[in-house]
Amino acid sequence: MAKKLSRGVAVVGVGMSKFGVFPEKTSRDLFVEAFQELMQSVQKGFNPNDIEAFYMGNFTSDYFENQSHLAPIVANWVGISPAASTRIEDACASGGVALRQAMLAIASGDVDVVLVGGLEKMTDLPGAKVTDALALAADSMFEIPAGFTFPGFYAAMATAYIDKYQADPDALLRVGIKNHENGALNDKAQFNQTIRSVMTGKQKKAEQKGLPIPDWQDEMAFLKDPKANPMIAWPLRLFDCSPVSDGAAAVLLVSEELADKFADEPLFIVGSGQASDGALAERASLSEVPAAALASQQAYEMAGIQPDDIDFAEVHDCFTIAEIMASEDLGFFPRGEGWRAAMEGRTARDGSHPINTSGGLKSKGHPVGASGVGQVVEVWKQMHGLAGERQLRGNLRYALTHNVGGTGQTCVVHIFEKRN
Repeated sequence: MAKKLSRGVAVVGVGMSKFGVFPEKTSRDLFVEAFQELMQSVQKGFNPNDIEAFYMGNFTSDYFENQSHLAPIVANWVGISPAASTRIEDACASGGVALRQAMLAIASGDVDVVLVGGLEKMTDLPGAKVTDALALAADSMFEIPAGFTFPGFYAAMATAYIDKYQADPDALLRVGIKNHENGALNDKAQFNQTIRSVMTGKQKKAEQKGLPIPDWQDEMAFLKDPKANPMIAWPLRLFDCSPVSDGAAAVLLVSEELADKFADEPLFIVGSGQASDGALAERASLSEVPAAALASQQAYEMAGIQPDDIDFAEVHDCFTIAEIMASEDLGFFPRGEGWRAAMEGRTARDGSHPINTSGGLKSKGHPVGASGVGQVVEVWKQMHGLAGERQLRGNLRYALTHNVGGTGQTCVVHIFEKRN
């Protein structure tokens, strides 16, 4: 039997800092920005003293900022002490899992008003140290000693996918182009530039310096130039990889019976699922993420809907191949069809299954603990007609978020409904 929540849970406010590189700020400063925006977004206002609990997604502030026990410190920083404060660590899925734990706390009847946060301050460390930090999410006994880093993991998955389905590697580039086009319309995005604008910027810079002007004819030519877009781990190039980012996001959840006291148009979490898996080397297939398929099945069953009912989705595109596989794991396309959908524009804003209208992790940025919560911010904006130039058309009823930890050892999926 499909599991149902014991009582309904609603989103009544959201906030997000800009994602990017901020050497002058701490993760606490970034979360204050997100929290202040959240307070302004609550349509009927609220008193922060009403917050009973705080669930914060954060991967490894211990390593990035030399600070453990971050949740109560951040709670005090935004003035919500003595609310019970808990840090959730599930690698890059930390934010999404924090959202799920907050939802379950309300559904249980223990609390009525809960703050969900996600934050990460990654850019103070040099690149090699960031690689070491992210490697903490992999299997340190077998995978890391074998020389794998996360670009290598996802390159192995991409290679397996391309081989199994005879996929065109150009599909990866199409995902990057699409997500940068969306991110260019998002003022909170780390890379709010289209690939074309990056290309023309490099051409103008060469001209100003009196250097030969590259004769790229279009974005695809630019992305296939190894000098402009070097190979990281075949078939993944630089522009297939999400960036190292700083950022924070916040969401306010309340019990369904209180929702009207906070918002004229609350969003309801009607489906949720979470599943786990072993290390990548232990999987029967590298071309899919079983935990994502299972978590989405749980979420669809709880919501009582099918994949075709989803109007748009924010998925975990840490690498471009991850978005393609997610589009299949979530049931939007049959196995082996996701790459064709990307090539044909079916995941664009005007396509049949819009994905990552925010720009995704690829363009918006990937401060790992904040990414899953930041996805909910985009859902709120789209559902309330607040997404500006990237606003989807039509009546939006159902949206989905998909947050992955590691190479799929953790996956959490949420489905949101707008009822007005």
